[in-house]
Amino acid sequence: MNDQPFVDYYEVLQLGQNADSETVERVYRLFAKRYHPDNSASGNEEHFRLVHEAFEVLSDPRRRAEYDVQFDHQKSLQWQIFEQDSAIGSHEEDRRIFRSILSVLYAARRKNPLSGGMGSIDLEKILGVPREHLEFPSWYLKKKGWVEVLDSGQYAITIDGIDMVSAEDVSMPNDRLLAEAPMAEEDAA
Repeated sequence: MNDQPFVDYYEVLQLGQNADSETVERVYRLFAKRYHPDNSASGNEEHFRLVHEAFEVLSDPRRRAEYDVQFDHQKSLQWQIFEQDSAIGSHEEDRRIFRSILSVLYAARRKNPLSGGMGSIDLEKILGVPREHLEFPSWYLKKKGWVEVLDSGQYAITIDGIDMVSAEDVSMPNDRLLAEAPMAEEDAA
């Protein structure tokens, strides 16, 4: 495996790293039927080989444990690349993370105004940013009064944070906002 590029077997089987052995087998059987070379509709020998290889590794507890060590190492290398890239323009990277956190928390609060918050792990996953890169922005946003920590331990945007998001100098990415319905006057024009 060391000479060949790393293959994400969890991605091949479209599973999370915490999938139990029953789920691994069930998903394997589904994909094996789909990609088996004898299947005239969707057979694909290369995909079948990858699916079988992934199953062989992930269904064997010893081999899976060895693979998970490599998997975690590969993920840590991805973060190291991220850290090096972000060190170049750290001020701009911080601003991007500030805006992203506020945007995500704005959407959560908008969905549930009374208790719309989000845990730090969810923020890491949604933003694609490791915990280490969220510590400073979280501290800053709390000190500015734009973000608060709820009794549940989740982060939530404050009224001041909503005002900040609404200000012209901080625009939310278009993919984070709901499209506005056209005004009746615009429809008449």
